[in-house]
Amino acid sequence: QVQLVESGGGLVQAGGSLRLSCAASGSIFSFTAMGWYRQAPGKQRELVARITRGGSTNYADSVKGRFTIARDNAKNTLNLQMNSLKSEDTAVYYCNAEEQRGSGRYDYWGQGTQVTVSS
Repeated sequence: QVQLVESGGGLVQAGGSLRLSCAASGSIFSFTAMGWYRQAPGKQRELVARITRGGSTNYADSVKGRFTIARDNAKNTLNLQMNSLKSEDTAVYYCNAEEQRGSGRYDYWGQGTQVTVSS
């Protein structure tokens, strides 16, 4: 059972930057994709950014051009560089890993890290 542990959250002023990291307890190479999701109070969890094992990425429209996702298979980590932060980026950010099991998909989740952007 792989565990995911996020770090790097905190309080930052609007326009600032933060870098989130997700450390996996085992190899991430087997994951078909990894991503960052976020959930703001009273809202549903939403995809922020996702990267496949092959390196293809996709981003939520709201973060395109500001956030960059990257995975380091050698270090078993997933990172999210967040620049030009806005108050609407305030949320709990969760690391996710997708594993293909037979014909189905299994998701691993981290415990989440709080990001608060003050305006």
